[in-house]
Amino acid sequence: MNLENNKFLEIRSLKKYFQVGNKDLLHAVDDIHLTIKENEIVGLVGESGCGKSTLGRTLVGLYDKTSGEVYYQGKLLPVSYTSGDFRKYSCEIQMIFQDPYSALNPRMTVREIVAEGPLIHSLWTRDQVSERVTFWLKRVGLPADHMSRYPHEFSGGQRQRIGIARALALEPKLIVCDEPISALDVSVQAQIINLLSELKETFGLTLLFIAHDLSMVRYVSDRMAVMYLGSLVELGPANEVYFRPLHPYTQSLIASNPEPDPRHERERSHKVLSGEIPSPINMKPGCRFVGRCPKAMEICKGTTPVWKEIKPGHFAGCHLY
Repeated sequence: MNLENNKFLEIRSLKKYFQVGNKDLLHAVDDIHLTIKENEIVGLVGESGCGKSTLGRTLVGLYDKTSGEVYYQGKLLPVSYTSGDFRKYSCEIQMIFQDPYSALNPRMTVREIVAEGPLIHSLWTRDQVSERVTFWLKRVGLPADHMSRYPHEFSGGQRQRIGIARALALEPKLIVCDEPISALDVSVQAQIINLLSELKETFGLTLLFIAHDLSMVRYVSDRMAVMYLGSLVELGPANEVYFRPLHPYTQSLIASNPEPDPRHERERSHKVLSGEIPSPINMKPGCRFVGRCPKAMEICKGTTPVWKEIKPGHFAGCHLY
């Protein structure tokens, strides 16, 4: 890829398989190649169950890597994290979780939740906790007097803001956002997106933004990556991928995105994909989209497409190119 001089996070042939039964392997993440530049937002989209969240959790060490390499600022991250590795990298890499209800400890106050990480890492003293928690709560749009409350006293949007404050309190450089807006109302989604964009500019954050909403990902991201059944099928500038998609799956995904104008939405034709999604267990060579692709060829059935640059900065894995 044309990012040799600015590889903030580099993923090489990353795989994450899960054992199913005695011999079967579920290919949740399969041969991912991705490079993220510093202070960049890369959006990751795809259907439910395609492996987006598994990729994010593998990057932060919550899942062990089956194979492949992940380099963070030129340093090779461990295959399996020890407690020492979590201490070392949690100040650099943080995660905002999808479910704002289960992501927060219900027995801890907001003050304890936000301050836990910095106290463990000795970034704050006990005397600084109130001042620093107040600062971060205000940065995410919450009043300081909320720090004495418990998670059950907040709405979903407020809980997600607390989760963002917890992640930012360690002042990381990379944040994996695992569908941080999917459980929120539309109006609250816009607030969280604008907040993340503002914080990215203010603190120079680098984000991997995982989501379902293609329009939202295009709005917030510099580049967009499309994932299908554990593999990336397309990657490029967000507007380029959205308006000029190369891969048939990306084209189908974008075509299914509803139009904001109800009249246009009623008038346009909808092409429903036929065929079944193949099982991710013991995947065989070939294009994973072949059974549903309207442009499938004979070569697609037994030969895995090569990931290559089709246009400057625009990559795809498809036999059409």
